[in-house]
Amino acid sequence: MSATMKALFLERPSSDQPPHLSLTTRPKPQIKNGQVLIKVKASLINPSDVANVAGGFPDTTYPRIIGRDFAGIIESGPRKGEEVYGTSGDELSFTQDGSQAEYLVISEKAISLKPKNLSFEQASTIGVPFTTAELALHRAQTKPSDVVLVLGATGAVGSATVQLASLKGCKVVTASRRDITDINTVKDPELTRYFKNGQGPDVVIDTVGDPKLMTAATKVMAKFGRLAFISAPKSGSTETTYDSKALYRAQQSILGCNSLLYTSEQMAESLNKMRAGFEEGILKVNVDKHEKISIEQGVEAYEKLKNKVPTKFIITFH
Repeated sequence: MSATMKALFLERPSSDQPPHLSLTTRPKPQIKNGQVLIKVKASLINPSDVANVAGGFPDTTYPRIIGRDFAGIIESGPRKGEEVYGTSGDELSFTQDGSQAEYLVISEKAISLKPKNLSFEQASTIGVPFTTAELALHRAQTKPSDVVLVLGATGAVGSATVQLASLKGCKVVTASRRDITDINTVKDPELTRYFKNGQGPDVVIDTVGDPKLMTAATKVMAKFGRLAFISAPKSGSTETTYDSKALYRAQQSILGCNSLLYTSEQMAESLNKMRAGFEEGILKVNVDKHEKISIEQGVEAYEKLKNKVPTKFIITFH
């Protein structure tokens, strides 16, 4: 059995230099008590992975194997032979080696059994989008009786939010820059064509991070409304405005959501709760438009994503 593995390795010699990503050979990791060794079968490249490679996360320690989401098989340790999946929380890819390598060591408590009906590739796309969506819905104290407006509903986190809110029994209103959603935010940036006579949403989940759209959402929210947002502009001003008098009189709330404030073990708890939804076909993922690549193509894929190509890449291992 080989004592080495291929990995996407991020190095940063000094803080005044940008990080450098390369395909390299690393020692195959060894487990300690309470850990498992996973033979990785698939790992999605998330937008946050791309941001991490660009140096966008100040808490990342170097050198570091990157990759937040994974699906694979436990090769050694407790629960050997089980098919599992998981995601990072504040650790994998940031302060601990991540999943874009042939093998991954992680706490036994940070894994979840893979939904039986999903392929490894499908399971590898669940982690960051669905746990972030669940976090936002939780932070907004979403109830089955709520009307939930999802901004950016066609994106990965937005689509997950729509599904999870619907599963809770909420009435969901979708919004995006396209006509396929209930609201086209290009045509109705103030959201007032859809929400009339003060009948606004109880909850707004903002997956876009557009300050103007956030301001518009606060103006149409119902009394006791909660807006939870997961993103901010990548460049330019990150400031937004709101009517403080209107906000307090309607007892509304604005809530930031950051999955990097939670551990991999907490994220595993979230994934465990969702597994039945996937196995029953209520929650779905679609990888038909994802490009499956080998780890040898990983650096090139990151370069393409840096240049804003619309493709989504899943690194697969045989």
